[in-house]
Amino acid sequence: MSVLPAIRILPSTDLIKAMSAEGLRLMFPLAAFHAAIWPFLWVVVWSLDLPFAVSSLPGQWHAEEMLVGSFGGALLGFLTSALPEWTDTQRISGRPLFLLAGLWASARMLGFLAVEKGWLLALVFDQAWILFLLAYALRLSWIKKSTDLLGFVLFVTAFAVAAALLRIAMAVEAYDLSESAIRILGLSLLGLLGLALARITVPVTNLILDPTERTSPYRPHPGRVHLSAGLTMLLILAEAATLSNAVRGYLMLAAGAAFMDRVAEGFVGREGFSFELGGLWLSSALAGTGLLVCGLSLIGLPLPWLGGLHLALMGGLGLGVLQVLSLAGLIHTGQLLRFSWTTRLSILLFVFSVLLRVLPEFTPTLTLPFGPHGLAATLYSLSFLLRAKAYIPLLWSPETVDQERC
Repeated sequence: MSVLPAIRILPSTDLIKAMSAEGLRLMFPLAAFHAAIWPFLWVVVWSLDLPFAVSSLPGQWHAEEMLVGSFGGALLGFLTSALPEWTDTQRISGRPLFLLAGLWASARMLGFLAVEKGWLLALVFDQAWILFLLAYALRLSWIKKSTDLLGFVLFVTAFAVAAALLRIAMAVEAYDLSESAIRILGLSLLGLLGLALARITVPVTNLILDPTERTSPYRPHPGRVHLSAGLTMLLILAEAATLSNAVRGYLMLAAGAAFMDRVAEGFVGREGFSFELGGLWLSSALAGTGLLVCGLSLIGLPLPWLGGLHLALMGGLGLGVLQVLSLAGLIHTGQLLRFSWTTRLSILLFVFSVLLRVLPEFTPTLTLPFGPHGLAATLYSLSFLLRAKAYIPLLWSPETVDQERC
């Protein structure tokens, strides 16, 4: 079990240096706070009656802030830490990192109150950090003369285009276009999840199976590595081309099956049921199940599209983000790869929140306490708050800055 350092009163320069040593140290806590506070206030306190939303739909603001806000913040922290690690180049730190975080946070404040008249400013803020990620990945690819990051470049490009399209569509009240942009945003993040799992699962599994790192007992099936991401990109292209429901439905079934195939990565014995590895394959299982439900809905079966969408994005993508947060937080600070009880509790609460969110979609007659989504939003927020409690003392401690265990 890892021992997290206690929060100490530190000189401001030491704290700032620790916070901005790399992207995940700054952005993971910020993304966790955003995921904890925004949905809770919107759903539980305001009942989706957003203060400045007049012509725009609360559900679209919700999708914007969850996909570009919470998950986008985690993406910013992940890629600014992972890309230099994968390419053996210097990490972004200090003032440039604070600038990126400031751009992301400025758009979040406008989204928090659903300020419709600030849509252009929010678009500029978000596009600035997203396009930086794109340029950063392209630059590293050019420096290393490698195509290894091409998949990330393609999905970040789709994410950037969809994020801009959603802002514009909401501003001009093009509701159908907004829904299409939301779908592409979600699929882009699922594709990035597939690519990230392909890179993360192997070393983490081997580290769990052999903590001494003397052997590498786990080898992935080569056909499984990028199958889910590749089929998700085909689905994005079909969505962008406005192909029929049937075509998109069958492609969605294929992508869902590919994510379900990734569940086999957990077949490594009893260690596969540990929280450290279980969250990885469960993330794929939820994403795959959600895509299968959505695909079956598109081809005509009486299944709830919204339920499947939340299973894939809130469940699969959300759990994947939490898992990466937890694993990277330990590895990049030199800790043993064992989750604390706080982290394990946050995972359980998160899974329960997903189930409570989708149950009303599958059983409309079900009555839940605190309304159809109140309890789910509360557990979701509590999950991210517990994660912040567990990892902020670790990530923002100067004592762990030079303790990374690659």
